[in-house]
This record gives sequence, structure tokens and C-alpha cells, in this order.
Amino acid sequence: MGLESSGLLRERIWTKDFIVVCLSSFFMFLTFYILATAFPLYVKDSLHGNEQQMGLVITVYVIGGIIGRPFSGLWVDRFGKKRMAVFGLSVFLLACIAYFGATGMLLFLAIRLIHGFAYALSSTATSTAASSIIPESRQGEGIGYYSMFMSIAMAVGPALGIWLWKDENVNFLLLAVCIIAALSLAFVIGMRLPLQKAEGLVPTSTTVEPEPSEGKKRLQWSDFIEPKALPISLVGFIVSFAYSSLSGFFASFAQEIHQSSITSLFFLAFAAMIVLFRPVIGKVFDKYKEHYLYYPGVALFAVGLILLSQAHSGDAVLLSGSIMGIGYGALLPCFQTLAVKLAPEHRRGSAMGTFFLLFDLGYGFGSYFMGMIASFTDYRMMYATAGVMALLSVVFYYVLHHRLRGRLTVHKKQTETV
Repeated sequence: MGLESSGLLRERIWTKDFIVVCLSSFFMFLTFYILATAFPLYVKDSLHGNEQQMGLVITVYVIGGIIGRPFSGLWVDRFGKKRMAVFGLSVFLLACIAYFGATGMLLFLAIRLIHGFAYALSSTATSTAASSIIPESRQGEGIGYYSMFMSIAMAVGPALGIWLWKDENVNFLLLAVCIIAALSLAFVIGMRLPLQKAEGLVPTSTTVEPEPSEGKKRLQWSDFIEPKALPISLVGFIVSFAYSSLSGFFASFAQEIHQSSITSLFFLAFAAMIVLFRPVIGKVFDKYKEHYLYYPGVALFAVGLILLSQAHSGDAVLLSGSIMGIGYGALLPCFQTLAVKLAPEHRRGSAMGTFFLLFDLGYGFGSYFMGMIASFTDYRMMYATAGVMALLSVVFYYVLHHRLRGRLTVHKKQTETV
């Protein structure tokens, strides 16, 4: 009876430690979305920056994240998930505190770069920790729930950022952000990982310290990038490229079509559909193949973008947001779960870092090129192009993942038969 009980406990998703790491992730992403909304306004109103400098607030942060991603996966695998999560979130909090003394634009952007690096390390470490807590048989469902907290932060953060800046009091804004970042750190400090995967229980000398006679091990590109996670991460790059058109330009598009009043409702509808369908999506992944999630998901996401490009009324805009929410809600946990499952357990940090690196790159490049398309044509053409880009990912998914996985399955069956 005791063994059966412990077996059942191992299959639970909603354990105390899983909830703790989800809350830590929620507060970290909440900080990100608050500042992503409020800081461009702060640069414009308080630092008297121009539109280019307002854009740099986001760009420099993304660059810091891109620099940090390859190192984050390597460090998480070498030094441990919890240790790196605590370290990353400590630097994340210190960066929030440092904004109080950033009176000049150059110093402000330097802190943003460090903040982005800390965000990359923290998000990679917490995501990898979450995957180690979730039972292997329910990875799809568990990671789906974990990423749901990111979606809730995405819905709440922008509105909260605008509210915190309404009086243009930067000290009030920064104080609130520091408290939220401190909560993220406090939760991760209280996190405990499974004994068989916890840091410190297995000597790390074999992976960190080389044999004295061999000298110091030279780093290779495979130490930073997990090759087995690279194909699905490239597909994620294209989807993120298309998604960047939403986060960066929707408010301007809504204003152009005289629907500014529903900007917040659009993102709430987007996030609500992610949350509503998340339990179903996770179970589908664990019970069936990932193809049952990816193909419908990318089709809905693309249709939503194309519908948005043709929207003239508030109802049409909200409908497109709801459709995209369902599709995007299926794609993100699908990609994250595959990146983890395809890599060896001791390389999960690098796998998660590889995925987020490509995803961040897609977001960064997408924001720039989607802006170019909008400036040369208009927002409608930009969203139609984003929809076509999302559909283009089907070709990459089939060639790099679906067909390859099918061949490996056939080969495995033939080997077992022999």
C-alpha cells in the first residue's frame, strides 16, 4: 500500500513544489510585461527620449536575453537548476533596484542589458526545474499548466504596467516591480527538486571539473546548443517571428482602425482562450502524438492573424484574438515539451536554453521586419504576412521533425523485429 501510494504521489502534477515554481515564473514574467509596457512611456515622458530610444528599451533587453540563453542552458546543466534559478533571480531583482539610480539613458540601457541576461538565466532555470518536477508520463500536461502562468502574466502585466504609470511616478512603478521580483525570488528559494534530480546529491566533479591530466576542457558549440532540440526550436523561431506582430504593433493597429478601446480586451481574450483550453491541450499531447496539437494549432493561429488583417469592427478583432489564443496556446507548450523530451535528461537545461534562444531571436528579428513591412505598406499587410509566415512553419515542422520522427519510429520497429 505504501509503494502504491508513493507511486500515485509521483504521478501528481499539482504538488507544492510545482505550484511554487509556477508562482515564481508568474511573478518573473509579470515583471517583464509590466516593464515592457511602462518603460517606453517612462523613456518618453521622464527621460525625454525619442521613438527610437523607446524601441531600444525593448531591443536592448531582448539582446541581453539572446546573449544569456546559450550560457543559461550550459550553466543550468553544470551547476544545477535551483542554484542557477536563485542566482538569476537575485541578479534580476538587483537590476530592478538599480533602475532607481538610472538617471541617464546610457546607464538605463546598460541595466536593461543586464536585466535581459538575468531574465534569460532565470527563465531557463525555472522552466528546466518545472520539467524535472513534472512526472514523465504527464510532461505535456504539466508543461502546459506551467506555461499557462506565463499566459496569465501576459494578460495582466500590460494593463498593470499602464495603471502603475498613470501618475507618471517612476518611484512607485519601480517599488511595485521590486516587490514582485522579490516574490519571484522568494518562491524559487523555497522550491525543492526530486531527490533523484536535485542538485548537490550527485557529485558534479565529473561534469564540471576535468581530470587534471587532461587539462581544462575546451567548450564546444554543443555545450551551448542541444542539437536534438534544434529542429523544433527552429519551428518555434518562425512562429515567434509571426507572433511579434501582435505584441509590438497591435495597439497602433487598433488605433488606426478606431478600435483603441478594445486593446486590453484583445489580449484578455487571447489569454483567456489559452487558459480555457490548456487542460485539454496537455492531455492531448500526453495521449496522442504532438502532430495532433501542432497542425490544428498553427492553422488556428494563422487564420486568426489573417482574420485580424481584414478586421474592421471590434467584434471581428476580438474573434481573431480568441482564435489565435487557442492556436498559440497549443503551440507553445507543444514546442517546450518536445524540446525537453527529445533531449537527454542531463541536457534538459541546454535544450530549454536552445528553445528560448531561437524563440527570442524570432521575436527580435520579427519585431524589426514586421515594423519594416508596416512602414512600407500598412498594418493589414503586416498581419497578413505574419499569417503566411505562421503557415510557412508547417514546411519546416514536417521536414525537420514530423518526417524525421516517422523514419526513426520505422527504423526502431524494424530493429526490434530483427
